[in-house]
Amino acid sequence: MAQWMVWMAVAGVLVTLEIFSGTFYLLMIAVGAGAGAIAAYAGLDTPAQLVVAAVVGIAATVALNRSKLGKGSRVNAARDPNINLDVGQMITIEAWQHPAGGRASARARYRGALWDVEYIGADVPQAGVHEISEIRGSCLLVLLPSGKTHSQSISQPKR
Repeated sequence: MAQWMVWMAVAGVLVTLEIFSGTFYLLMIAVGAGAGAIAAYAGLDTPAQLVVAAVVGIAATVALNRSKLGKGSRVNAARDPNINLDVGQMITIEAWQHPAGGRASARARYRGALWDVEYIGADVPQAGVHEISEIRGSCLLVLLPSGKTHSQSISQPKR
């Protein structure tokens, strides 16, 4: 078997393993093996083929790492409304408990269940409508709705 065929077989095995791993890094090493196959087909000796495969594989891996595809999503899922559909929804808080030196907390009914709720704003919370900004386990972290003050968030009597 010719050396370039061996290089192509190695590239094929790497591509097959890439399908199972779900990353693009083995694919970049397979590109390096393909470059080794081209070097072998061109008649370069074995050490030169190894150097070509290594340089191309490393360069492709570095290029992938610096590209958009190499960088995973850095979004915090607890705050992302595209992942967690509760973020941005409104919840009504009846009363707050104010522990000394801690965050104000409450228990509130949301989607048919009781949830722990913590207020993460800088001011003192009051009863009323709040916006869910993050979820940590079974605790909803809330703020006032965007652009509102406490006086605007308190329910007005219906007429």
